[in-house]
Amino acid sequence: MFPYFIMLIFCGIPLFFMELSFGQFASQGCLGVWRISPMFKGVGYGMMVVSTYIGIYYNVVICIAFYYFFSSMTHVLPWAYCNNPWNTPDCAGVLDASNLTNGSRPASLPGNLSHLLNHSLQRTSPSEEYWRLYVLKLSDDIGNFGEVRLPLLGCLGVSWVVVFLCLIRGVKSSGKVVYFTATFPYVVLTILFVRGVTLEGAFMGIMYYLTPQWDKILEAKVWGDAASQIFYSLGCAWGGLITMASYNKFHNNCYRDSIIISITNCATSVYAGFVIFSILGFMANHLGVDVSRVADHGPGLAFVAYPEALTLLPISPLWSLLFFFMLILLGLGTQFCLLETLVTAIVDEVANEWILQKKTYVTLGVAVAGFLLGIPLTSQAGIYWLLLMDNYAASFSLVVISCIMCMSIMYIYGHRNYFQDIQMMLGFPPPLFFQICWRFVSPAIIFFILVFTVIQYRPITYNHYQYPGWAVAIGFLMALSSVICIPFYALFQLCRTDGDTLLQRLKNAMKPSRDWGPALLEHQTGRYAPTIPPSPEDGLEVQPLHPDKAQIPMVGSNGSSRLQDSRI
Repeated sequence: MFPYFIMLIFCGIPLFFMELSFGQFASQGCLGVWRISPMFKGVGYGMMVVSTYIGIYYNVVICIAFYYFFSSMTHVLPWAYCNNPWNTPDCAGVLDASNLTNGSRPASLPGNLSHLLNHSLQRTSPSEEYWRLYVLKLSDDIGNFGEVRLPLLGCLGVSWVVVFLCLIRGVKSSGKVVYFTATFPYVVLTILFVRGVTLEGAFMGIMYYLTPQWDKILEAKVWGDAASQIFYSLGCAWGGLITMASYNKFHNNCYRDSIIISITNCATSVYAGFVIFSILGFMANHLGVDVSRVADHGPGLAFVAYPEALTLLPISPLWSLLFFFMLILLGLGTQFCLLETLVTAIVDEVANEWILQKKTYVTLGVAVAGFLLGIPLTSQAGIYWLLLMDNYAASFSLVVISCIMCMSIMYIYGHRNYFQDIQMMLGFPPPLFFQICWRFVSPAIIFFILVFTVIQYRPITYNHYQYPGWAVAIGFLMALSSVICIPFYALFQLCRTDGDTLLQRLKNAMKPSRDWGPALLEHQTGRYAPTIPPSPEDGLEVQPLHPDKAQIPMVGSNGSSRLQDSRI
């Protein structure tokens, strides 16, 4: 938690504000904004690659949550007991089958079962066997795909259909849906929190959660995980923040928004920790073991440890339904942003009349492609690939992209220019703290984390399974595929830029293009004020503004609604 808050203050909030202001000023997606310095447009392509990877596997996580949600629609949860066909002799549940009365908690554990839970290294929980042997039918190797799990494939189809329908009209439709998907999880969290803290042993779990383990503070992995969590949680370097901010009104106070959203977001993460660890403390107390024995990470927490703890509660299917419904809503909110990022980048980049009118078809095409690419992740080896993508495709590449974005804006475009742009947009320059973080602190922290992560690198594992070398190599290739866009596009831009010498070409490739600036004519003031109206002889083509950005309803103080004129 200590590294988490350090990363939030010195990296998360400053970079969040930078991306919001960047997208809002230019009213462009993650590709169009790089008119600020065309040579670095590869950063935008890198963001698109990262969003593509995350969009593919993130919807698989949502589909598993859908599967558990549907499986919870029963009077007894299927992972509560060891009397199922898929269970092994090593299975030992925390519930006594003889006390099965409407999912009520048993009065006590038999002595031999308690001994087994505390001392047997062979013990596997019914929730773990349900996850591994029934839901996944997990294969023994990442290369052994086995069969596609049809129930998961069906749930994957459902999740992609839901995402597509919510985005069918772009931000107009998703903007309404997220009022529900962003607020209702708080209701569920609060219900689970009240239920959790009233359980016996909850205090033990919360103390485990809050007690610092200072011996881990020097581990680079802890700081790297904190950085990844901040970038993941706030959505930095995905391109989503730039994309969503591009739909803002030009003079919207994105500084205030970035402070409120960042703090609320991270406070929610901390609040969710209390919800999780109060239940895990109750479970540890019930089993008579330390909390560290029942705590897990990654998929194991969401689909093994927490569901098992829910079986101990009265009316356990109800709590399970609420928990997985919350996971689905949280996942969908993220997926909307990822898909909109890709669609907006494609539409803004092509920017012809047809694609502006047929954006729905682009959304459908991206959704179908995402579904097809997600099919291998629903196979028996799917979880291995999902974790490989999670660990490599969207971890250190996020911080590299963010660091290069920060450096290019501050040192290539120029910090004084950017501060003036923000002052023109908001009416005041960015506070001194943000200026210092953007120029020095954030890039330095990111750089040191990258260095120490490389020094203390450990290959990926899943439980006791060690990934083979070829799989790790694929992971590194996925990580590099987003970062490599930056130098490749820079070389491409350098070759096509005019200039007599290499130095002249470099300067021309890095300076802002002539159409960099506010998208609407009414906002083009100061150094962006048009001096001579462009004529057809100039060979300049004015790109049409995205319809969703062109007509944004603006409600005045008198409550009347008007439309921004998009014609330049």
